Amino acid sequence: MNDDVRMPTHIWVGAGIRQANLDGTPAMLRHRGEAMDGQVYIKIDLLDGRAWVLTRQRNLQGELSWASVPRSEPLSSDEAESYLERALQRDPDSWLIEVEDRQGRNPFA
Repeated sequence: MNDDVRMPTHIWVGAGIRQANLDGTPAMLRHRGEAMDGQVYIKIDLLDGRAWVLTRQRNLQGELSWASVPRSEPLSSDEAESYLERALQRDPDSWLIEVEDRQGRNPFA
């Protein structure tokens, strides 16, 4: 049996968005990527002109985690949009999810 079987991206993204909305955290899909294994970006709008940009990646042990990009502090909303626009131009198979949360919580974590 293959230990590296992964759930297709479109399934966990859709389920995560539905669960976030059910929990009262507004979340929406802004860009649909490759259904089975596209890179995922989350923009968490802090509703004060700043936003976190997160991406899912594997650590050295192979475990999935979320990391802020391009730096470890919130960006201005304009900087976040510019970063995401460039990321989607480089890899149009990526997914983009937007979440609104004043505390900056990631409902996918």
